Amino acid sequence: MKKSEILTTLINQFFSFDAEKGNHEEYSIDEFIGYLNAKSGLKELEIRKISGEKKEWFNDEYRNTASDISILIVLMNRYAKWYIKKVLRDSLLQTPDEFSFLITLMTYDSLNKSELIAKQVMEKTSGSEIINRLIKKGMIAETSDQNDKRSIRVAITKSGRDEILKILPLMSKVTKIVVGNLSDEEINTLSYLLKKLDYFHNEIYLNKRDQSLSDIFSGLQIDKNDQ
Repeated sequence: MKKSEILTTLINQFFSFDAEKGNHEEYSIDEFIGYLNAKSGLKELEIRKISGEKKEWFNDEYRNTASDISILIVLMNRYAKWYIKKVLRDSLLQTPDEFSFLITLMTYDSLNKSELIAKQVMEKTSGSEIINRLIKKGMIAETSDQNDKRSIRVAITKSGRDEILKILPLMSKVTKIVVGNLSDEEINTLSYLLKKLDYFHNEIYLNKRDQSLSDIFSGLQIDKNDQ
């Protein structure tokens, strides 16, 4: 397609977008990009068959594109962990979570334990167990927090740094495998969308984690109506 044809198509698409949105005075570029992605004409891919034939009770309220996204995010997490475990077979690290804790500490002088656990979006008990394992292995060290005597700070040791640097080349291969058959443009789009979701959910996790699911959902409905 010639450049002039692309430009003409883009303008026509914007007029269609504007009409569907109700001819508002202002839009964000993200809204228009999302519209273009939805209308790109790419063949819609169905989620691979997971459920059985007995699904008459499974109506559209429970099975739709949004539910597919939730399922696929869980599956992608499992695929990624499966690849990472292959990298860790010959490592002093035992789990993907141990790697995640250490790689985070590589980018800080130190963090208190609660900060480190929160950044991993983990429960305190599980996160503390991982920290204790890494301390026993000599990969992170504890120090007193000078500003808060009730807190303990942790930092990566030379042993931990050396272990991370040893396995990073293989982890780089994992990242390339995980993005699979996506084009560079698709990778950038997916990265943007996942970052957007992470900001959304991390705010809930940090500030509303003790609320019931119903209260969280009700709050989100109110937020959407107020926009």
